Amino acid sequence: MKKILITGKNSYVGKSVEKWLGNYPDRYSIDSISLRDDSCKEMNFSEYDVLFHVAGIAHVSSDPKMEEKYYKVNRDLTINVAKKAKANGIKQFIFMSSIIVYGDSSKEKKIIDKTTIPRPSNFYGNSKLQAEKGITTLKSDEFKVVILRPPMIYGKGSKGNYPKLANASRKLPLFPDIDNQRSMIHIDNLCEFIKLIIENEESGLFFPQNTEYVKTSEMVRLIAEVNGGKVILTKIFNPILKLIGTKVGLINKVFGNLIYEKSMSKYKVDYQIRDLRKSLELSELESGQK
Repeated sequence: MKKILITGKNSYVGKSVEKWLGNYPDRYSIDSISLRDDSCKEMNFSEYDVLFHVAGIAHVSSDPKMEEKYYKVNRDLTINVAKKAKANGIKQFIFMSSIIVYGDSSKEKKIIDKTTIPRPSNFYGNSKLQAEKGITTLKSDEFKVVILRPPMIYGKGSKGNYPKLANASRKLPLFPDIDNQRSMIHIDNLCEFIKLIIENEESGLFFPQNTEYVKTSEMVRLIAEVNGGKVILTKIFNPILKLIGTKVGLINKVFGNLIYEKSMSKYKVDYQIRDLRKSLELSELESGQK
């Protein structure tokens, strides 16, 4: 049995992974802690085999007053926890980074492949990238370091843009029909991927995503359909959105393009267990069944 410690016990991903691995009580023993205080400094990690580090500031802020905090939490805390994990004999350290290390979505098609150089456009992305660089220097045969750069994560109870889009699908009769492509990953696909990474004692950089790219307007239409409603997609708003898109960052955030080239996300075992339709049913309905 592998003993796993999750940092960020109140995070959406942390709680989801703990619940997912809890379905295998004969294979995994899981504890989770919060790093909001300094209690972890007194902890001994030596009883654990794996540390899954999710703790961090997840939302993107452009407030310059927040910059120091981002680096303190997302970079410095990550590196310090990894050093402690290595010193305490933990065998595998898994770090939740983000696709945001490549910059924001854009109105142009933006395809990320393995030759794409990360260029963060804000201190959230840069703090994640700096953390990656710091923990990579610690890796060894005895201390495996895994870095995950997932795209937008969604699922039942998730935060961020998904619940806003779901809410729009319930309230709006019309929604802009804009052609864009986004890489996304449903929480079940991510949890299954993390389980496999632990099982196979992996080390390295990974880019998990759904099998399908997502078009924002089509996703809103499908969410409405899953909930028994209907949203009509229209291009009537497109000229206005195109006009203000360069001035309003939110437009690019919702309708921008940001995708991983699909071969980057292939793994030796299938982890993409939910297709888009099923993932939306699970996200919207209590039982996941119509």
